[in-house]
Amino acid sequence: MMREIDISYRTMFAELTQRTLDGQFLADFPMEGWFVTVTVKDRNYWYFDLPDGEGKYKRSYVGPESDEEITARVKAHKQIKDDLRERRRMVSTLRRAGLPGPDTFAGDITKALADAGLFRLRAVLIGSVAFSTYAGMLGVRLPSSAMQTGDADFAQDFAISAGVQDSLPPILDILQSVDPDFRTVPHQADKAKVVAFQNGRGYRVEFLTGNRGSDEYTGKPSPMPALGGASAENLRFLDFLIYEPVRTVLLFREGVNVLVPAPERYAVHKLIVASRRLTDTLGRVKSDKDLVQASLLFEALVETRHEYELVDAWEEAWDRGDSWKEGLCNGLLRLSAKGVKALGKALGSKMPDLEKLRADDRSK
Repeated sequence: MMREIDISYRTMFAELTQRTLDGQFLADFPMEGWFVTVTVKDRNYWYFDLPDGEGKYKRSYVGPESDEEITARVKAHKQIKDDLRERRRMVSTLRRAGLPGPDTFAGDITKALADAGLFRLRAVLIGSVAFSTYAGMLGVRLPSSAMQTGDADFAQDFAISAGVQDSLPPILDILQSVDPDFRTVPHQADKAKVVAFQNGRGYRVEFLTGNRGSDEYTGKPSPMPALGGASAENLRFLDFLIYEPVRTVLLFREGVNVLVPAPERYAVHKLIVASRRLTDTLGRVKSDKDLVQASLLFEALVETRHEYELVDAWEEAWDRGDSWKEGLCNGLLRLSAKGVKALGKALGSKMPDLEKLRADDRSK
C-alpha cells in the first residue's frame, strides 16, 4: 500500500494550485489592460490587449473561453489578489511534509519559461519534472528516486502553436537569463532548426510535439510559431500524452503554475515508450525509469480510486492500432509485479493475458 498524504496537505496543495494561477494571471495581464474574445473556427478565445502608451496595444493570448478556470479569472480580474509571502510559506510547509519538488536548476528553468508565458500558450511540462507533481495531485507519497533527471522536456501541440497568434520571447534569451552558458543544439536532420538547448554541464532543455498522425514527420523538426523561434522534435505517441493536460503546481519558491499530462495518460504513455528506447546503456536506464514511473502511477491511481480514468486512457491507446498494442504489451512484460497487479485490478477482464504474451515473446 502507498502512504497517503494527510488531507490537510492535499487541501493546501489544491489551494496553492489556484493561488499560483491567480498570481501568474496577474503577472501576465496587468490591471491597465482589457480582455477581448476572438472567434477562430467557431470557437471563442480570450485575448488581452495592453496599451503601449502610444495609442497602440499589444495583444496576448489568454486561453479558450471553454476553460472555466481561465474564464472565471477573466471575469474576476479586478478582484484577484496575490500574496507571494503566503505562497512561499505554503510551498515550504508542503515540502517539509514530504511532497517532492524539482531540483533548484530545473525549478529555475521551469519558472523562467512559465514567467515568459510558456504555459499560457498551452505548452505542457513532461518528463520527470512533471512526474514530481503527481504526489500532491493524487495525494500519495512517491519516491524521489523516480524523479531524478538531467534534463527538462516541454511539449506543445502543433495546431495550438500555429493557432494562438502569440509567441514567447526567444527561448535562448529566456534560458540564458538562468544560465548564460546555454547554447542552441542544431537538429541533426536540419541544422537551421533548433529543438534543444544545452549548457556547459550538459543540462538539456528540449521541445517536442506530436507527429500529426503520420510517420513522414518523424525525425524531422517542426517550426513552432509560439515557441520564440524554436522548433520541436516530432515524436510518435506524444499527441496521446499531452491531450487535455491538467493544471497543477510545481513546489518551487512561491510555487510555479504549470500544465502537465493527466497522470493516467502519463502512465500509459510511459508503458508504451519504455519498449521503444534505444538498447544502449542510456536507453536502458531511461526505459527502466519509464517502467518505474508507470508502475507507481498505476498503483497510485488505483489506490486513490482513479481507476476509471486509467481504464479510459488504456482503452484509447489500445484502440489506436497494432503498434500501440505492441508497445503496451511489450511494456507489460517488463512491468513490476506491483504495477501489473494494480493495472489488472483496474482493467479486470480487459487485461491482456501475460502468460500468452510471454509465450509469444519467447517464440519470436
